[in-house]
Amino acid sequence: MSAVVKLSNVHKSFGTNKVLDGVSFEVGRGEVAAVIGQSGSGKSTALRCINALETIDGGTIDVCGHAVHDAKLDRRSLRRDVGIVFQSYNLFPHLTAEQNIMLAPTCVKNKSKAEARDLAHDVLRRVGLAEKADHFPEQLSGGQQQRVAIARSLAMQPKLMLFDEVTSALDPQLTGEVLKVMEDLARGGMTMILVTHEMAFARKVASQVVYMHKGKVWETGPGAMLDKPNTAELADFVGSGL
Repeated sequence: MSAVVKLSNVHKSFGTNKVLDGVSFEVGRGEVAAVIGQSGSGKSTALRCINALETIDGGTIDVCGHAVHDAKLDRRSLRRDVGIVFQSYNLFPHLTAEQNIMLAPTCVKNKSKAEARDLAHDVLRRVGLAEKADHFPEQLSGGQQQRVAIARSLAMQPKLMLFDEVTSALDPQLTGEVLKVMEDLARGGMTMILVTHEMAFARKVASQVVYMHKGKVWETGPGAMLDKPNTAELADFVGSGL
């Protein structure tokens, strides 16, 4: 299975704070990698480095054929291949769900408005919101807004989807709505990396769990490793109920 994402000995500091300390892992095509760990362990920074939202100090990152560590990286080209969804939905409040989704395909991929509208309705169906196309963000629940944000990324037809703690601001019922969409994407073969505290979801859906601790990849394995950790640190993390 070819690697869609490969991090090799990645280092990243903010001032004197070493956030990533030699991080290495790879994700194959069609795999779902769940990155877990305590706050401050480097999870979200690693995700942001994969999409070149942060530059690295050392090591290499290869994503969908792009050398992300290269100073000559074409970020626009990278972001055509990589979708990212954040904890905050970042929807434009003055645009409907449909209009939010149409924006990138028309501006970045030069699709006609008719093509973009058809695409918007298709991805809204995929996230279970076909009937909400004409609704503004303020008319949607938090879970629905997050699903529109996912649909907006899907409209770019990415090769890789990144999710950064997308359910952490939602109540349990709305969390379930969003996780179902992500599970459906995984079942459909989408390559995904998700930073998450949803351990049950990681056990069920992830083909690989990456446990980060103190800026390092501390332990990796299938979802079943959460039931039988090899390190005391992971055992403590799982046992804490996080």
